[in-house]
Amino acid sequence: MHTIEPFWNWRHLYASEEDPASPFYGVEHSEFEFGHAVYDHVIHPQWDAFGSQTLYLKILYADPASGTAIIELIGEWNDLLHNDIMFLKREVIELLMAEGLKKFILIGENVLNFHSDTDSYYEEWWEEVEEQGGWIALLGFRAHVLHDLAAADIDRFFVSGGSMNDIPWRTFEPEELVELVERSVIRRLGV
Repeated sequence: MHTIEPFWNWRHLYASEEDPASPFYGVEHSEFEFGHAVYDHVIHPQWDAFGSQTLYLKILYADPASGTAIIELIGEWNDLLHNDIMFLKREVIELLMAEGLKKFILIGENVLNFHSDTDSYYEEWWEEVEEQGGWIALLGFRAHVLHDLAAADIDRFFVSGGSMNDIPWRTFEPEELVELVERSVIRRLGV
């Protein structure tokens, strides 16, 4: 896992550690010291910690003008033991929403598994973005993770599955990806 880096091709457009509105503003990343781990597997030092013991992220892009954030995740999403959604919602999402962001694209290719607990933070997040005309979309999540989200009835708070998992997101510029995902969201939600 230590060789899996966050996606870097958009760094010329956005870097969360350089954005004063980002929860990770001013964070300095080591290129050589590995300080974070998912259980006994160290992860690349460019991932950002937000309070979870097993889930890390990188804000790849945030644009207040379009109200959109693209966030890549890595690790185990474990609400049962670590209440990861609480940390994600309180330490990252709420700060981004305070800056006017209301459309969230979560990229989960590196989310290894999901363990559910309660849906209250998901429901709260969904209601808040929906009030502002926003949404939460999942891209690239593994089939078993999507299955576990559905089994916990949490998938109702996300636009996910189907063509969303087939989007070759790395081939797009962030604005293009947002437009593509938004068209899919509009078709599915009838917004």
